[in-house]
Amino acid sequence: MNQKTIVTGVIGADVHAVGNKILAYALEEAGFKIVNLGVMVSQEEFIEAAIETNADAILVSSLYGHGEIDCHGLRDKCEEAGLKDIPLLAGGNLVVGKQNFEDVEERFMQMGFTKVYPPNTQLETTINDLNILFGK
Repeated sequence: MNQKTIVTGVIGADVHAVGNKILAYALEEAGFKIVNLGVMVSQEEFIEAAIETNADAILVSSLYGHGEIDCHGLRDKCEEAGLKDIPLLAGGNLVVGKQNFEDVEERFMQMGFTKVYPPNTQLETTINDLNILFGK
């Protein structure tokens, strides 16, 4: 069985740990190998962990509203580090205030993200998307 490895964590100065733990648990239960970096994770820490573990995807969470700022430039840094085609997924409260999610999603896609999730996305949605991404 080719178990896919996913690096996950909460980016930036965000300390919201509960959702991250629930997500990591659900992904493990779905058969993925999870490298959970916890909270207050820098872009560089995500990239280093992805390289060290030969990860198949990076899943970034943010709940404090600054995810868009914290994620800016992540794709470029991944490419510079040799992770050219690694899928980047982001979810949670990614922006400050009430914004149309389609606009937020578009900005993240332009930043090179593969999938973007609004607040309160069901875990099954992310698991299903990962299975499709990995051809399962």
